[in-house]
Amino acid sequence: MRLWSLHPKYLDAKGLVALWREGLLAKAVLQGRTRGYTHHPQLVRFREAHNPLQAVNAYLHGVLLEAQARGYRFDETKVDPPPPTDPIVVTQGQLLYEWQHLLGKLKTRDPDRYRRLCGLTRPEAHPIFRVIPGPVAAWEKGASKTED
Repeated sequence: MRLWSLHPKYLDAKGLVALWREGLLAKAVLQGRTRGYTHHPQLVRFREAHNPLQAVNAYLHGVLLEAQARGYRFDETKVDPPPPTDPIVVTQGQLLYEWQHLLGKLKTRDPDRYRRLCGLTRPEAHPIFRVIPGPVAAWEKGASKTED
């Protein structure tokens, strides 16, 4: 499961569809509708939100808007209308770690998108996140925890 902190506009088609599917799985976990993935580290920041279900719905709504902008037909009935939601904090280190991770995927999966994006040094976060200085998140598996 990868719930990107990056704005979904950077994802290729395969990545955006996977994000939608994984976001819906995250929602099911937070609703207690599945026993799998209940301790997945990607869910930490949603669980720490004031209202975790509201936060994941707002996250999914951002993914849905990107899909609609591309002409995709994601099932919007799977997402509750997003009420105002407090932003979730993400560190600059986490965002840049994910950026490098995504570029690595795009290099082989979508070389044209990779070429368009590889020069970008300050990627935008998903609209639900507020970026602050700091290192890669403690919950991120396999990453160096150095400061940006």
